[in-house]
Amino acid sequence: MNLHTTTTFKHLEDIALKVRSHVVKMATNGGCFIGASLSAVDVLVYLYTEYLNIHSANLNDPERDYLLLSKGHDVPALYGTFVELGLLEGDRLGNHLLLDDHIYWHPNVKIKGVEFHSGSLGHLPSVAIGIAIDIKLRNGKNKVVCVLGDGELNEGTCWEAALVANAYKLDNLIFVIDRNQFQANMATEDLIPLEPLKDKFESFGAVVRRIDGHDFAQIDEAFSALPFEEGKLQVIIADTIRGKGLPSIERRADRWFCNFTTDEIEQLLQELYGEPQAFLTSNTLVVR
Repeated sequence: MNLHTTTTFKHLEDIALKVRSHVVKMATNGGCFIGASLSAVDVLVYLYTEYLNIHSANLNDPERDYLLLSKGHDVPALYGTFVELGLLEGDRLGNHLLLDDHIYWHPNVKIKGVEFHSGSLGHLPSVAIGIAIDIKLRNGKNKVVCVLGDGELNEGTCWEAALVANAYKLDNLIFVIDRNQFQANMATEDLIPLEPLKDKFESFGAVVRRIDGHDFAQIDEAFSALPFEEGKLQVIIADTIRGKGLPSIERRADRWFCNFTTDEIEQLLQELYGEPQAFLTSNTLVVR
């Protein structure tokens, strides 16, 4: 699918803005992993609106495509996308962390559209491999996308999965790396350096494309070109910005998990939508 029209990209940008507002609103009454959630929004919006065969009427159809959010702490971005596409009732996001619903810090399969629980990092690439092998055995055409965090790549299971995926020639499997340069409250390159990341995946047998994960034209171009090469694991490294959309918290290690007051949420929403406001100072945010 090729979306190279300004009108179409504007539509995706509008959806992404609404999803970001959902993420911001979930960062209170207990908080959420806001920084990494905001970095993944554009890729998730594109995948669900333009690439994946997933919609409200086919969630149990064996011919549907699959998305596995391995970096499960990004679930506010996933649920916000679900709301904008009609997969989840918008008012349920207000139940975040309440005992009478299943919406909390990581994906739960009791929420329609969630394929698998995630939380402990590094596990879902292997789950994605199982699904991709099953599809191959059935001669199916389903696509399997597994979204990973860059810090998650410190888990050896991710690299074992890459080896297995290539051994079984799973070209129906796509790893999308949300490369926002941070893991928890530290820059990835200050802890366990990942670069040159593209070269590393290629050395494991994958075929790799690196893009700007906030540029819908580049996102569309990459996914429209899949498979890049038959018989290999497909990897898309999406360079992103932690906290994208909120300049006051972008690229900040201390804005990993945030628990804001109601007034702070209102200020952040004003910042998100570009309205005049007094920007938050580093001393006004409640962070855990």
